[in-house]
Amino acid sequence: MSFGSLVLVINCGSSSLKFSLIPSDSGAPVLSGLAERLGLDNASMTLKNSHGQKTTVALSEASHVCALKVLFRELAERQWLPAVKAIGHRVAHGGNEFKQSVRLTSEVIEKIRALSALAPLHNPANLTGIEAAIALLPQVQQVAVFDTAFHQTLPAAAYTYAIPLEYQQRYQVRRYGFHGTSHRYIAGEALTMLDLDPADHGILIAHLGNGSSVCAVQNGRSVDTSMGMTPLEGLVMGTRCGDLDFGAAAHIATCTGQSIDALYKMVNNQSGLLGLSGLSSDCRTLLEARGQGDARATLAIDVMVHRLARHLGAHLTSLKRLDALIFTGGIGENSALVRELTLARLGVLGLKLDVQKNQHTCGGRTGVISLPGSPRVVVIPTNEEKMIALDAVAICVEQTVN
Repeated sequence: MSFGSLVLVINCGSSSLKFSLIPSDSGAPVLSGLAERLGLDNASMTLKNSHGQKTTVALSEASHVCALKVLFRELAERQWLPAVKAIGHRVAHGGNEFKQSVRLTSEVIEKIRALSALAPLHNPANLTGIEAAIALLPQVQQVAVFDTAFHQTLPAAAYTYAIPLEYQQRYQVRRYGFHGTSHRYIAGEALTMLDLDPADHGILIAHLGNGSSVCAVQNGRSVDTSMGMTPLEGLVMGTRCGDLDFGAAAHIATCTGQSIDALYKMVNNQSGLLGLSGLSSDCRTLLEARGQGDARATLAIDVMVHRLARHLGAHLTSLKRLDALIFTGGIGENSALVRELTLARLGVLGLKLDVQKNQHTCGGRTGVISLPGSPRVVVIPTNEEKMIALDAVAICVEQTVN
């Protein structure tokens, strides 16, 4: 199998590396995979081809560099490496600095490094993948795609915290929002699928997964979103608490003697669905337990849905009109029950669910799940990798032309 050109999409975490290899003229990856337990024992990489067949390779070193070497060796053996014309890297935080995707240069890399203060759990890991890929394939143009960039169109009223303004001016303390690549992809897909007027439309997007966020999109621009300076704010997530009264955190610290670092770990890694249920952070496990009458699993789902409906209602006020509510992400695309429970709380908005369509629109299917006469409720699978690949191709072509 040969290709004119390929784009490699890399998403680097602190102990993992996800990748997709995508033809520049198609959104379907010919190869994808995940390297896990990097920096730990028994690191390995799993590769999946376009037919869904998987192979697992043990890594001789538990490092991102080793994982990329194994990947590039695999591409060379398949004679695909020469066809890789661009590499797109997911970068969590672009701060105020980056309002769109950019070609990676030494100057850009240093700016991303400086922004690690705003995303200490994410940006350093992203940089590890960037620097390793540049070292191994220095001749290939590489692009950074920022989770925060799509939300740089938020008005000041939406991104400003009501604390002394000097904290924003001196330390960049403001709301940035995340999942921007997903929200941007869905906004573009909705425009075509629903035949919306590019200059006059409004949609609400619920990206629901282990991390979750709501975004209000007016005429293709993000005007409000639920995540804040970090991905912690907003909805109830797998292990993140979402919105929390700071007074409650201060009270916990007083009662338990925990440090700021310990509390930060608790609200990020031990809260959300996991903390409420005491069972799992996985929504599928909790929905099954809920069906068997588990009280804490039931409460966890109810709290998640209540918070989601409340944020959707609040974000509606940032729009001039509502053309559609769109569900996406692992939970949004696959949990008919979560969608049903959420819509039941949004009847005041005139949203009416077609129960049969809702049940059948799962597992990667796209479709309208609302009844006629209701504002449209739609399920659209997200594709962040495709969005990153498209950006990488566009920027690299522009650089070549110039």
